[in-house]
Amino acid sequence: MRLLSIVQCKPGMRLAKKIFSEEGIVLLGERMELTSRLITRLAECGVQYVYIEDSRTEGIDPPSLISEDTFRVALKEIRTNFRELMERPQKRKGAAYPYIAQPFKSMMNLIIDDLSNQDEAMIMLMNMGTVDHYLFQHSLNVCVYSTLLGLSNGYSREELTTLGLGALLHDIGKTQINVNVLKKPDQLTNEELLLMKRHAQLGYELLKDEPNMPLLVAHCAFQHHERIDGSGYPRGIKGNEIHDYAKWIGLVDSYDAMTTNRVYRTPMLPHDAMERLYAGSGSLYEQRMLQVFRDKVAIYPIGMTVSLQSGECGVVVDLNSAYPHRPVVRILSNEAGEELKVPYEIDLSKQLTAMIVGVNNGAADVQLVSGI
Repeated sequence: MRLLSIVQCKPGMRLAKKIFSEEGIVLLGERMELTSRLITRLAECGVQYVYIEDSRTEGIDPPSLISEDTFRVALKEIRTNFRELMERPQKRKGAAYPYIAQPFKSMMNLIIDDLSNQDEAMIMLMNMGTVDHYLFQHSLNVCVYSTLLGLSNGYSREELTTLGLGALLHDIGKTQINVNVLKKPDQLTNEELLLMKRHAQLGYELLKDEPNMPLLVAHCAFQHHERIDGSGYPRGIKGNEIHDYAKWIGLVDSYDAMTTNRVYRTPMLPHDAMERLYAGSGSLYEQRMLQVFRDKVAIYPIGMTVSLQSGECGVVVDLNSAYPHRPVVRILSNEAGEELKVPYEIDLSKQLTAMIVGVNNGAADVQLVSGI
């Protein structure tokens, strides 16, 4: 299978992976043939990339960070509980929402188990093939990515649970923001921007008195937009005043926001998002955390089409955990753009003169993939 943007899809192509709804229900199954109407509908629903069957990329099977069962359970729990908050009348001051701690802790156990059972798991894009309410999928993505980073950092299971809950609920304050502001496709007015920024404070207020929920989870919601140079919000705290969990979540939140479809822009690919993050190294984000994050991100996801400096073109077959920017590539066409009768694979971690310079028919940042 190979990864294609929705604009590259053509009628007659067949899906290689399922398309899910925001509730975790399968909308389109594997081997479903795409029609012009389906392609248009997927694009309208915010699906930007899909996996397509392709005989020349047979055997390429991107791994999933969490199992399909865990994915479906998680989306259902997030949707149920977040919708409940969205649809309730404004809560009275000091009122608690007493139902989210236990189901979300149970969900975290599933996620931690799935991630712990994988050797050298790397952060792979999770937002492909899901027709969703942005907040639900984003919350799950940030939770899974942050938990994986916590595992890499040697956190205990109790620490992973707290970090994961903080990541899962970092944006819960947005359930109290008017949906017209949340989904506005145009630039926000100053008043709307101030309202949007209130979600960090609102999240803290929702979570701080939540039974059986660590208070640190509320502080993750409160601090995830703070930055180490003091330029963040809502309080402008800096450096060690920001808890490490909130720093991890803030970093992952930025990455997922950039690589996920939003109403006001199309998503970036991982290598572009990583370049943006590194622009904030030492000012917005801790350099040590960025280095851990870089080493755990699949900059070129399995199935993605890449172009080499030589002019050859191919598809990413496998990742090198020690060198995420130098994957294994199956070469499908030569320097002249002619399709090869017999494709072959090269390991860029061993072929050091080979360099990725393009992704999905676009340009890649050569300095970035050389190892920032």
